[in-house]
Amino acid sequence: MRPTESKQRKKAGPALTRLWTYMIILIACAVIPLALVFGVEFIQRGNMNEAWMWLSSNPKLFVMNALLDFFVFLVIYALVGRLLPTIALSVLLLSVMSFISFFKLKLIGEPFFPWDIFLNKESMNIAPLVTTKSAMLRIGTMLGVVVALLVSSFWLPRLRLGWKTRIVVGLAAVFALYSFGVNAPWASRVMYQMGASEIVWNQSENYGNNGMALAFTMNVKNAIVPKPEGYDEPSMANLAQSLKTQAGVQTASAKANPFSGQQPNVIFIMNEAFWDPTLLPNVTFSEDPAPTVHRLQKESTSGYLLSPQFGGGTSNVEYEVLTGQSMSFLPAGSVPYQQYISKPVPSLAGYFEEQGYKSMAIHSYEGWFWNRENVYREMGFESFMSKDQFNNPQYKGDFISDDEVTNHIIQQVDSTDKPMFIYTVTMQNHGPYDDNRYGGSEVQVEGDLTPEAKNTLETYTQGVKDADASLQKLIDHFTETGEPTVIVFYGDHLPMLGYDFDVYAQTGFISTPKSEKWSLDELRRMRSVPFVTWSNIDLPKEEVPVLSNSFLGAYMLDHMGMQLPETLAYNRELSRKMPGLLRNLVVDANMQMYSDVPEALADDVSNYRQLQYDTLFGKQYLAKYIDSPYLQQTAMPNYNQEFVEKPADSEDDLDGTLNASEKGSP
Repeated sequence: MRPTESKQRKKAGPALTRLWTYMIILIACAVIPLALVFGVEFIQRGNMNEAWMWLSSNPKLFVMNALLDFFVFLVIYALVGRLLPTIALSVLLLSVMSFISFFKLKLIGEPFFPWDIFLNKESMNIAPLVTTKSAMLRIGTMLGVVVALLVSSFWLPRLRLGWKTRIVVGLAAVFALYSFGVNAPWASRVMYQMGASEIVWNQSENYGNNGMALAFTMNVKNAIVPKPEGYDEPSMANLAQSLKTQAGVQTASAKANPFSGQQPNVIFIMNEAFWDPTLLPNVTFSEDPAPTVHRLQKESTSGYLLSPQFGGGTSNVEYEVLTGQSMSFLPAGSVPYQQYISKPVPSLAGYFEEQGYKSMAIHSYEGWFWNRENVYREMGFESFMSKDQFNNPQYKGDFISDDEVTNHIIQQVDSTDKPMFIYTVTMQNHGPYDDNRYGGSEVQVEGDLTPEAKNTLETYTQGVKDADASLQKLIDHFTETGEPTVIVFYGDHLPMLGYDFDVYAQTGFISTPKSEKWSLDELRRMRSVPFVTWSNIDLPKEEVPVLSNSFLGAYMLDHMGMQLPETLAYNRELSRKMPGLLRNLVVDANMQMYSDVPEALADDVSNYRQLQYDTLFGKQYLAKYIDSPYLQQTAMPNYNQEFVEKPADSEDDLDGTLNASEKGSP
């Protein structure tokens, strides 16, 4: 062989190697995203057949999802620079997102949203729910694949990209993902041509139709709440004038105060997952698990609240009740406590403080959960008693008992000279309910249920029985002392009774476990939570068939003959025209149901949306034109001072107060 031929072969060797390297990389870039999409959809949908049916029925959407996964793959490749670790990290990232979406859909009917990324400690709350054998097997398989790829990368060719190529590829991929996320015009055209159709009002259907990667990306833009059409200072000035006129009319025709000039304690108790299990058809109970609630439904004002949540998201219900604002105007799956409330906002707490009350929040769980310890300050609460302020409390199951919470409500009222507004959130009956936490139930359930479903329902029902008893204990105390008091008792949402709404489906409460296929009547049933009231001063008895949580505060102030600030007066008037408002369910005054706001109510709802936007995101024009302490609330300067100085009530103090109340002491 001549020297020149040898040199040519030596030069051709590296060139051929580079060619094969680039060919393998190109093949991987084409195949891996397709495999990732199928794997993600298999995990999210729960079985191979549904994933294949979606793929074969929606080839364009499949390609669109693969394109988005391709850009994610490129971003990781640009950062890592080696092919096999990039594949491993891509599998890990997208699989984890898909597992989260799968479990969220199973548990509460909602998929994984972009803003869920910011739920750090809160996300651990569902950890016990995903440790079943089948779940651990799936997760273990995914982790096994990731580990195998990472180990293989030490022996197989590294297939690197040069740093210049990595910079160009990475920046191009980030730009593409950003464009799709913010719905840039060119990206919007691509998604439209590929058959994307965003279903904002039903996110489980949105993810099911479009695929997880595409639906997740389309939701990115929803993290920013857009300004409502027509929102500006002149329009808010006109609305302010209308509100002042309307509030004046309501004041002139207001109900007489039934408390003869006294200020009653006002106690809201939002009992965790409280619902009436006797509403389930085709099952019977060995005894009435909620005799107090059922009696109050006959004797006092009561009805059903339309909750924006199912199975979780307690803080969103608090948000609606305390502020009078609606989750319907915020992105699906968002959490205002985490995302939006970082400055003072008008709330019932601030309203009662202006009336001379002491406002206190009580929650028998961690104060940091859902950012409550900060949010309650911005809402104008004077104090927040969290789990840390419960000294040596009684537990039932994994959580502080409802009875213990009742004891602390009594102790706080009896030890405070001022009338009190207390907003209480309990924890005892938090799911899941397949843990046999009580070692057996006092209430036995009979019906055509699987053993697992029967055990779940009996465990939940025992929690209902305890909650009902704690309410009766509170009523007994104020009946005995005679101190003017109003109690409002309700649940935040229906309980999650097994995966795929298992107990509800087995009993026939719903026709299908597929929430996107529910009728409007089924949707209403799955969001309707009973509420009851009690007072030791006669109040009018009213039956309320449906009322959104966002209207509850205004309704109760009006019911008690208290003067409503302008925005809550608007809520009260709107609730008479449209008592029910959810993202995908509207109920009008004639109890007609709609999946969207009917034309006759569009202007009223538009005003409601503008009032909320002005308060939460806008320039607070309304406060400029309405001189109202309610609209100009500030955080209490002494917020939680009593618990900073005195971290927890002593057991002696609590026992002494309860003993005094038992003797009839005020």
